[in-house]
Amino acid sequence: MEPLTRASYRQISKVRAIWKVGEIMKKLTIKKAAQYIRMSTDLQRYSTANQIEAIAEYAKDNSIEIVETYLDEGKSGLRLNGRKALQKLLADVISGHAEFETILVYDISRWGRFQDNDESAYYEFICRRAGKQIIYCAEIFLNDGTPASNIIKGLKRAMAGEYSRELSEKVFRGQSTLARLGWHVGAPSPYGLRR
Repeated sequence: MEPLTRASYRQISKVRAIWKVGEIMKKLTIKKAAQYIRMSTDLQRYSTANQIEAIAEYAKDNSIEIVETYLDEGKSGLRLNGRKALQKLLADVISGHAEFETILVYDISRWGRFQDNDESAYYEFICRRAGKQIIYCAEIFLNDGTPASNIIKGLKRAMAGEYSRELSEKVFRGQSTLARLGWHVGAPSPYGLRR
């Protein structure tokens, strides 16, 4: 192996300087973000951890620092009522107190399974109007406002709402069948009730 020459040392010094500038630029371009996490039922005990992990990985890969977490545990995505974390997120955004420029959400269904697609779009519009971009980390499209992105997003919103409607129908049918067979459906059986 040849000994390092003075030119080699200068080259190494230049590379180190460029690397340091790159690191400084990376720190300057880090975006601040909030993450919104939602799970529907307490039975989905790992859902929030999985969402947080996936969002953290996305944030790391895209130079995003998560500065705030809004968490709705055991909350239905069908409506805004009862979702205190999403209500607080929207209030922070509207009031201008939000110290982040991006909102990270695992996917469209976590934002909500609103039965009216326009309701989901409205809450996203509120954020966008206040200068806050929503990024769906696990979706196949960029939420960049392009026609293709908007079409896919609209379709995904409709699919999220439809999944909820279909599930409701299936549960109702299953409970109706059990009731017809003489089984008690719902809360614990009253004292003394036999099949």
